[in-house]
Amino acid sequence: MRFTKDHEWVVLEGDVATVGITSYAAEQLGDVVFVETPEVGKTVAAGEALAVVESVKAASDVYAPLSGEVVEANTALGDKPETVNEAAESDGWFAKLKVANPADYEGLMDRAAYDEFLKTL
Repeated sequence: MRFTKDHEWVVLEGDVATVGITSYAAEQLGDVVFVETPEVGKTVAAGEALAVVESVKAASDVYAPLSGEVVEANTALGDKPETVNEAAESDGWFAKLKVANPADYEGLMDRAAYDEFLKTL
């Protein structure tokens, strides 16, 4: 699992990356009440908005940590947005991307680096 400074996590399996928000981000948002997942087939560049998550406190974009094409969206979040709070770094994933350049994954933070980053906030 790798992380971004925008609090997304990504797991790469072959050339398909599963993307979600970190437990830290879910805690900061509070109770998630709405999730908008991307359309399958949508192409995104790293750093572009991929999905939307709304909580009782705020609405925010979920950014693509890697460039690629959406091959699957976790549409179950539409009916159960609270899954993001309950299992942010597992079942609460937003989308799966067919990654344009899998080598970019190595440029993201590992868990130890992300934990150090959180200490600076």
